[in-house]
Amino acid sequence: QVQLVESGGGLVQGGGSLRLSCAASARTFSSFNMGWFRQAPGKEREFVAAITSSGSPTFANFVKGRFTISRDNAKNTVFLQMNSLKPEDTAIYYCAATTTFTNLITRGAADYWGKGTQVTVSS
Repeated sequence: QVQLVESGGGLVQGGGSLRLSCAASARTFSSFNMGWFRQAPGKEREFVAAITSSGSPTFANFVKGRFTISRDNAKNTVFLQMNSLKPEDTAIYYCAATTTFTNLITRGAADYWGKGTQVTVSS
């Protein structure tokens, strides 16, 4: 069983930045593909960004150029750096871990999920 714990959410003004972290309990963290998803009130959960076990990133079109994703395997942590935040980025952000990268980005399917962290961007 892998536990994922997100942190770093909060309230920020439009145009500001936040850095989300996701700490994983897995000793085999480096073998997992990791992703970030978000869910706004009244909307379905959507893919934001993912990074393969080897460090290759993929982003949703709506965050390209604003968000970056990285991982520190020594600390079992994946990060989501969010810049130029917009009010429409307001959502609960969830961390996900999977052994199947394709399923993560195409179907939003993951082996493990965190409980989420709230990001609120004011206008």
